[in-house]
Amino acid sequence: MTGEPIAELEGVLALVRAQRPRAAAVVIGHGRDGVHLAEAFADAWEGTVLAVVAWPETAASWLRQARRFTAGAPDAWVVAGEPAGWAGMSGRLRRSTDWDPNRTYGFAATARAVALAAPGTLEGMRGADTDGTPWRIGRNLIYREEL
Repeated sequence: MTGEPIAELEGVLALVRAQRPRAAAVVIGHGRDGVHLAEAFADAWEGTVLAVVAWPETAASWLRQARRFTAGAPDAWVVAGEPAGWAGMSGRLRRSTDWDPNRTYGFAATARAVALAAPGTLEGMRGADTDGTPWRIGRNLIYREEL
C-alpha cells in the first residue's frame, strides 16, 4: 500500500488503539471493495483477530454475516467497504444483534453509509478519512474529530 491508504490505515489503527477500555480482540468486516483495507488492518493489528467477515453489497437479509460478525464478543469491530453494503449490514446488525456502533471503527467510505442507513443506526461509530483525519458519526451527520 502506498500514499493515502497508509494514512487511512494508520488513522483507523490509532482510533482502535485509543479505545477505552483497551481493545485486544477485534472482528474485521468488509464488503467486496474493502478486502485490501481489511487485510492491511489484520496484518497491522497487534492483538487478536477473532474473525474476518465478508458481506455482499446487496443481500436478502445479511443475517448470516451479522451473526458471524458479532460472535465471539470482540472488544471492537473494524469495517471497510462501500456505503451501500455497510448501510445494509449495519441495519441488520442493529435489528438482530448486540452490535454497538460506539465500538465500531471504519475506513473512509463507510462513513458515507450514514446517508443510506436508518437514522441513528451508525451513531457513535468512528473512523478515519483517506488522509487519516478522524471522524465520528452523530445522529445523521459526520463530524471531524481529534484523537
